[in-house]
This record gives sequence, C-alpha cells and structure tokens, in this order.
Amino acid sequence: MDLPRIFTIRENSHRIHNPLTPAKLASLGESLHLAPGTRVLDLASGSGEMLCTWARDHGVTGTGVDISTAFTGRARARADELGVADRVQFLHGDASDHVADQPVDLAACVGATWIGNGVAGTAELLQRSLRPGGLMLIGEPYWRRTPPDEETATACHAAAIADFLELPDLIAEFQGIGYDVVEMTLADQDSWDRYTAAQWLTMRRWLDRNPDDELAPEVREGLATEPVRYARATREYLGWGVFALMKR
Repeated sequence: MDLPRIFTIRENSHRIHNPLTPAKLASLGESLHLAPGTRVLDLASGSGEMLCTWARDHGVTGTGVDISTAFTGRARARADELGVADRVQFLHGDASDHVADQPVDLAACVGATWIGNGVAGTAELLQRSLRPGGLMLIGEPYWRRTPPDEETATACHAAAIADFLELPDLIAEFQGIGYDVVEMTLADQDSWDRYTAAQWLTMRRWLDRNPDDELAPEVREGLATEPVRYARATREYLGWGVFALMKR
C-alpha cells in the first residue's frame, strides 16, 4: 500500500503537496483561530507540514494518516525538526476508512477527496471523527473559468469538464450537503507557479541522477510536455482552495 513512485519523484522537494504556499498555509491556520490543544485529524496528510507547523504555531495536537511511506517518514522527521513530535503523530495507512478513536475538534482532507469518492463522501468520512460543532477542512480544485473544451480540461488533470465546478457552484455544493462555509483560503496563479514549476527542476535533477531508471522515460516525457500544458491550461483555468465548513 503506497503512492505510485512517480508521484514521490515529482514532489520530492515539496513540503506542501498542493498549491498553497507556506504563507497561505500559515494564514489559513491564523484565520481559524485555533486554540492550544485543538485536536486535529488530517487525512491524506502528505509530508505533515500543516499539522506540524500548526502544532508549532498554535499548539494543536493530532494525527495525520497517509498512504505514502515516503511522505509519512518525512512528516515524522518534520515533527522532530520542529520539536512537536510529542504533540503529533503520523500513521502510514489508508485514509479512506480511518476514523479517530475519539472525536476531534478539526477534521481535514486537504486535496485528496478521492479518499471519499468526492466532496460529499469525504465530508461524510470526516464527520465520523468530528465532535459536534467542530470544524472541517476540505481542499478541492475548481474552475477559475470553465474550459472551452474537454481537451483543455484533460490538460488540467481532469477526466472531463464535469469533474470540477466553478467556485460559486462548489460553495453551493458544500451548502447543499448541509454545511456552512465559514472560511476559505484560495491559491492564486503565483502559488500555482510555485507548486507546479518547482516540480520541473526536481524532475530534471532526478533525471540527471537516474538516467537508466525504469521511470526515466515517463519523467522525461513529463518534463518535455508539462510546462507548455501548464501555461496554456492549468494556470489559466484551474483554481484550488481550502474551505472551512461547519455542519448545520
């Protein structure tokens, strides 16, 4: 049970595996007015940056769960580095069926709603761990503007235009499944650049070190095609945000 190796190659230099910059991640934490001792469950926690920095900056405690052995190891190392390993723990496992032993104050899935087969299923999964009146965080793509054709949508890593909604419709979807949207932090084009373009240098340096690896042709193809595709499609059409929800 692990992430495909190509993903860890591409994102090896990232601490945050989504297009929020460290400043935006910090701003999100500040906007939630997190009290010391807030109990957090972070499903698909990646390299643990959200949980670790919020433990350092706000005194939260909690657990992260992720399917990647590499990212889980990095999350544990980050907790040690920031001196918060006594407040947070990281488990290697399938987040799609993980429920906390005790209700938490904040339950999050930031950028991996595939664990619940979409927004509604992920909200239902998170709700199982959340105390009454607690906060839920969901990170999700949306269309900045609807692509003109399916080819453009595919270039934005969607299977079809219908996979994502425009921002007002995404907010309406959260409301439609019974939640108030009480905060949001959105990526902008610059933070998308920092997330995506940083992968190109990582890929190139990996190729230089591993020219005979079985994944080298796939990485080479990605490096040859993705910068143009990103500039033409993803940067112009795809948005991304983290939305704070409270059940009505």
